[in-house]
Amino acid sequence: MMKNIYETSPFGTFFPAEKAAILRAKHQLSFRVYAPTARPSQRLYIVGSSEQLGGWNTDKAVPLTIDSYPHWKVSLDLAKLGDEFEYKFIVKENGNVWWEEGGNRRYYVCGELESEHIEATFRGNFDWKGAGVAIPVFSLRTAQSQGIGDFVDLRKMGEWAVATGQKIIQILPINDTTQSFCWRDSYPYSAISIFALNPLYLSIRELGAEGEEIDRLNSLELCDYDAVVKLKFDFFKKEFSRSGKRTLKTKAFQKFYEANKDWLDKYAVFCYLRDKKGTANFHAWGKESEYSDKLVAKYINPEGKEYSKVAIYLWLQYHLDRQLKESVDYCRSIGVVLKGDIPIGISRDSVEAWSDARLFNMNCQAGAPPDDFSADGQNWGFPTYNWEVMAQDGYAWWKRRFEKMADYFDLYRIDHILGFFRIWEIPMESVVGLLGYFNPAMPFSYDELAMRGMPMNRERYVEPQIHWDYLDEFFCGEDWTPYLDPKDNGYFSLKEGYRTQREILEKLGGKNEKALKALYGLTGEVLFIEDPRKPGYFHPRISAQHTKSYQWLSQWEKERFNELYNDFFYRRHNDFWGALAMEKLPALVDATQMMCCGEDLGMVPDCVGPVMTNLGILSLEVQRMPKNPEHKFGFTNRYPYASVCTTGSHDTSTLRGWWQEDRATTQDFYNEILWKKGPAPMEADGDICRTVVANHLAAPSILTILPLQDWLSMDESVRKADVESERINIPAIANHYWRYRMHLSVEELLEKRELNDLIKGMIESSGR
Repeated sequence: MMKNIYETSPFGTFFPAEKAAILRAKHQLSFRVYAPTARPSQRLYIVGSSEQLGGWNTDKAVPLTIDSYPHWKVSLDLAKLGDEFEYKFIVKENGNVWWEEGGNRRYYVCGELESEHIEATFRGNFDWKGAGVAIPVFSLRTAQSQGIGDFVDLRKMGEWAVATGQKIIQILPINDTTQSFCWRDSYPYSAISIFALNPLYLSIRELGAEGEEIDRLNSLELCDYDAVVKLKFDFFKKEFSRSGKRTLKTKAFQKFYEANKDWLDKYAVFCYLRDKKGTANFHAWGKESEYSDKLVAKYINPEGKEYSKVAIYLWLQYHLDRQLKESVDYCRSIGVVLKGDIPIGISRDSVEAWSDARLFNMNCQAGAPPDDFSADGQNWGFPTYNWEVMAQDGYAWWKRRFEKMADYFDLYRIDHILGFFRIWEIPMESVVGLLGYFNPAMPFSYDELAMRGMPMNRERYVEPQIHWDYLDEFFCGEDWTPYLDPKDNGYFSLKEGYRTQREILEKLGGKNEKALKALYGLTGEVLFIEDPRKPGYFHPRISAQHTKSYQWLSQWEKERFNELYNDFFYRRHNDFWGALAMEKLPALVDATQMMCCGEDLGMVPDCVGPVMTNLGILSLEVQRMPKNPEHKFGFTNRYPYASVCTTGSHDTSTLRGWWQEDRATTQDFYNEILWKKGPAPMEADGDICRTVVANHLAAPSILTILPLQDWLSMDESVRKADVESERINIPAIANHYWRYRMHLSVEELLEKRELNDLIKGMIESSGR
């Protein structure tokens, strides 16, 4: 059954419950009205033929109060209403009145006068809609930041949201990613804990830190991750030495500890062992590689000699939780809520992988097939989930994860929601994503392949096809003889030690990038991949039509392969994957009152939309990545109501950056979507950006949440000159440095009255 969007927790902030006047009457007629169409700036009234209901005079209509949004209530003295009357509900705002649709409602007193309760639904023809901003915490900049955004900075960002009429701040994952204490930890989707917060987001100014280094780091254009790590962790050690023991004895800390000790003890011991061993790779910890409750109890003991090195992480998480909750409460008090992000994967060097390895398939890697983000697919390196084991206790691990998110967020985004239907699984010996396969899946057997006109020839279809004719095309003049052994008829095989991408990387990584790329390509010259769990069953290789192996097939074979390929990737699994998602997602979505949004981009099976609709999960709509493959762009005026509309994400270029990426695409967009004549400008000026933003605000989507960079793009005097430096992530770069920062402080942004008034006016005129 579809979850009611209006009964999720954001609306408790947008529409706080009100105290109704107590009616002292013997016989009462009470109404409870379901009215999700009314906005926070509007009021719901009842008006009717009875004098007590204003005699149809809207100036004398009786107001209702918010019970628990979207329900409104009022109690009336039945004796004063009369035995029979007609009435309607109306909405008022700034002197304007909207009557509900349909005929008049009627009430009759039947028999003796008695109290009565009526449940009703306001018959309106418009839906509640809101707007918000997307900005990573690390990208925030205020006058009080310390070279990186922090949880305290969210308060100022909330004030800017209020100044511009926005209701939501969407952030990236905020869990602890500390593995190497350097810039490689800047990747927010590879956390060492699904519960612990990132220590870098703790404001040390609030704890008393000051100095020239703080001011220097805060003046930098981009985040100097390594310097910030050193600054903050040096302060943590000094401050814990000074005040930590006192804090650990307080009632506030004890309350936090009792509520979180199920994960907190494991996390603190993991961090201690990481520091002691010099690596987060717990497989290198010797006898402590194997998790046990006894091991954790040994180190979490306050009487132990190493306890202070463990307890500092308890202390850090307490302060992080406190600062974040205080910022969340402040934002809620001014009508703004936070939208969090739940990564689909976990790091293989994490507390969870160490303590609950049975829940994961550690012998493979998760990623994504080729898409608009990466032509070679993506390899995230995370282990995949062992759903069969997770199902045994009703997905308790996931439920606890969602419940912890609800401590801070009213909305959340499920990163790569497709992973709950199937995941792109990549063998450990692969580096790029092209040699992956979907799991779970229904691969083809020998018999089925034969029956469908393409009997399996392992040497031809499963082994890499390498021929003399195209070696120069792969190697671009590089000597290929050290890596290949000749076979018959001009064919070659990969030499021992160069047969997997992992072996090739170990031999050539950083030494010969041209040969490395060529050999990666040759390993992918296959048409089928044998299922590692079911020998004798085969998956078509994704994007196989781009290989030389495919091009050298006969026309008959190409036709048979294409039939198999299209069936496998677009039809065969729809019911199967849909049913699997419905086994997992309902219990997880219902675990909290948060509003749920799903990142459903990429190679999306047809079953995804109906499942998300059925569960009340909002889809993600990005105009440059339309859901309909027949369209070059999405049509914002056709987006579904249950969706989040946006111009881009942390994985894409900004609106201005995208405008400059592909001249032909920009020209089509300029003529076909913006309805402009002539050649498109080389850059997206303020007028173009305002038009694009206005189209997104006018979309039917319940939420329009735009990256901060795209909000600022509308004002050429405010936006940053260097377009490329505004990009947050480039998915095609495996070790991208996530370091984008706002180019002006939130305090400075609050002073940009012209831009702020523009945004607020656009939001209000769009009905958001």
